[in-house]
Amino acid sequence: MRRREILQLFGGAAAWPLAARAQSPVMPVVGYLAARGPGDSSHLLAAFHQGLADIGYVEGRNVVIEQRWALGQVERLPMMAAELADRKVTLIVSTGGENAAAAAKAATSTIPIVFISGSDPVETGLVASYSRPGGNTTGISILTTTLEPKRLEVIHELAPGAGTIGVLMDLSKPAGERQARDVQGAARAMGLPIQLLRATTDQEIDAAFEAVAQQQIPAIMVAASPFFDTRRDKLIALAARRSLATLFQFREYAVSGGLMSYGIDLPAAYWKVGVYAGRILKGEKPADLPVELPTKFELVINLKTAKALGLEIPSMVLARADELIE
Repeated sequence: MRRREILQLFGGAAAWPLAARAQSPVMPVVGYLAARGPGDSSHLLAAFHQGLADIGYVEGRNVVIEQRWALGQVERLPMMAAELADRKVTLIVSTGGENAAAAAKAATSTIPIVFISGSDPVETGLVASYSRPGGNTTGISILTTTLEPKRLEVIHELAPGAGTIGVLMDLSKPAGERQARDVQGAARAMGLPIQLLRATTDQEIDAAFEAVAQQQIPAIMVAASPFFDTRRDKLIALAARRSLATLFQFREYAVSGGLMSYGIDLPAAYWKVGVYAGRILKGEKPADLPVELPTKFELVINLKTAKALGLEIPSMVLARADELIE
């Protein structure tokens, strides 16, 4: 074989890996937009990954996940959503409430969006209807902001002798005013005095608990809010320091030492978001995937915390509990 032929042979062989790489498919990129922080959401992110995996997508193998965390600072969400849209990700997953979903929807009308939101998505304009979302958006509505009247009923059963019950609320988000109206309406119907406590910063949280102590309010309900979720340990510690009977929205609070929680199975909802994301990556359209609602609600009581606070849980409340942490 002549020298020129040998060089051509090895030159062509050297080009084969490059050609193979050029022909390999580009992995889809999922933008993960979260109102919460990674430290308090690791179990939820794991549930989302499991949902994706159950459809056949594993990060690093056949999908890339690009994360954006607002750490409870919802004013950062529009910028983060715009970054993901400019990045031209394949899909945006928005988690942690209607602020994240609204930011994603405002950032793009073409990139598919899968949301998880505590508010009514039809009322907030995310979708046209539950059964036919329309457009580029669908997801899971966990309705947690609509459960405040039920939570007020539970905390009242826990502390029936409380003259007044404190209600800690984040009124900075769109759902805040609706939550306040719902709670006030439920309190009037029950003939129960309540004290609304506004908190949108760490300093306001401290001031709210100080006000509860000064007014000798024995029980407090923490309303649903992604901001409060990022301050979970702080809220639990303040309630313990003041020996308050406290009700939260998600099981993770009770597991972390909070007294009680009433709400949905949140990891199950995040798993479903992962499933929906995988189905869209496989070619289905958001407009054809109906918005899903939670089917399971759980009352969780931490008996160890109750004992530490010197609280006796009424038998009727214990009988209704789905889980007792001892």
